[in-house]
Amino acid sequence: MSEQSFEASLNELEQIVTRLEKGDVPLEEALAAFQKGMELSKQCQDTLEKAEKTLAKMMDGQEEVPFEGAEA
Repeated sequence: MSEQSFEASLNELEQIVTRLEKGDVPLEEALAAFQKGMELSKQCQDTLEKAEKTLAKMMDGQEEVPFEGAEA
C-alpha cells in the first residue's frame, strides 16, 4: 500500500472522526473506521516527526537536508 500525502491522510482522518462522532455507524463499520483512523494518525505523526527533525537540522546550521517524507 502506497502512502498518501500528509494532507490527504489528515483529510481522510477528519472525515472518519466526523462519521464516528455522529454515532450512527454500525459497530462493524465503526471498528473498521477506527482502525483506519489509527493507521492514518500514526502515518501523520510519523510525517510530522520527520519534518521536525529536518527543520531542526536546518536550524542547527547544518547543510541542506532533503525532507525524508517528501514524495519523489
